[in-house]
Amino acid sequence: MSAFVISKRSDGNYKFTWASRKGKTIFTSIPCKQKSDCELMIAAIKENISNFTFTRKRTGSGKYFFRLSKGGLVLATSRKFSTELMLKKGIDQILKYVPDAETLDFSENESIFADAEADSVPEEN
Repeated sequence: MSAFVISKRSDGNYKFTWASRKGKTIFTSIPCKQKSDCELMIAAIKENISNFTFTRKRTGSGKYFFRLSKGGLVLATSRKFSTELMLKKGIDQILKYVPDAETLDFSENESIFADAEADSVPEEN
């Protein structure tokens, strides 16, 4: 299953990514001052992805990417794709799987594996 992943950046802003069913990040949101802004954008994307615009772009080195926007406001930028066909497949995955994507919130914990790491550290004598 695909997933939106909310995280907190070192500058205090929040962002989210959308990862495909294979776990590959397809796009990353703009920075948000509040986590609730991320949650609202995710809800809007999930509820009606057809209201959003995919603007296809090309880098100077020949890679392809898109910007996801609504009403002229860019909300997210995709990863780089090596071919136009792979870009199209990425967009097709979004259209197909975003409505059922789960949302994971990793913004509260510094390290989600902190307890496991502490358990694996040998005690000093």
